[in-house]
Amino acid sequence: MIKDQVAVITGASSGIGYATALAIAKAGAKVVVGARRIEKLQQLQKDIEKIGGECIPVSCDVRKRADCENLIKTAINKWNRVDILVNNAGLMPLSFVKNLKVGEWDQMIDVNIKGVMYCTAAVIPHMVSQKSGHIVNISSIAGRVVFPAGSVYCATKFAVWAFSEGLRQELSVRNNIRITTIEPGIVDTELTNTITDKSLESFVTHSKTIQSLKAGDIANSIMFALESPPHMSVNEIAIRPTTQEK
Repeated sequence: MIKDQVAVITGASSGIGYATALAIAKAGAKVVVGARRIEKLQQLQKDIEKIGGECIPVSCDVRKRADCENLIKTAINKWNRVDILVNNAGLMPLSFVKNLKVGEWDQMIDVNIKGVMYCTAAVIPHMVSQKSGHIVNISSIAGRVVFPAGSVYCATKFAVWAFSEGLRQELSVRNNIRITTIEPGIVDTELTNTITDKSLESFVTHSKTIQSLKAGDIANSIMFALESPPHMSVNEIAIRPTTQEK
């Protein structure tokens, strides 16, 4: 059980992060939530306080290492520990490589890979000192299955999986820090809003026609991993809509 534990969630202003923060708070944990849209985090704080939970919103751009360090420091200063880190912040501006949207490639690398690494680097010393912790990294089915226009996005999600597996091997046995990678398929969130490649309009339309997963479905899978007994480490969860083929 995670009652009275301290959790930090990135990308918490909407979608999976928002739903996960609510689920963790309902289970009795204290939460620190980070994202760039502070007004959305303040609404999340109100929603959590309505159910009797504790929440601290922090403006955080995971592309900035100092912001990631400040996010973790906020939890340490308030509660003197961090038990759970959910690295959820991510971008998915899909595009065909030939269209050379290199700026968008940089954004995905900075948020999807470096953001995960920066937050993890900030929290590991505290979890090692505690000799306990749980890091949940949000990858994607795209970290298993490559598709046209997803070359860079898929590469970033493969990287998240590889980083997570390395963390597991290094930290789980030696430091009692569990690592879980969550790999969602199509989820009804704001993720497709970042796609600027006009040739992908049909993809966006199609993704909205199938019965997508809900953010709460992913939050539930995260809760399953977090609430598993101490002797059990849920390393990976792949979750697709029933109607998603690949």
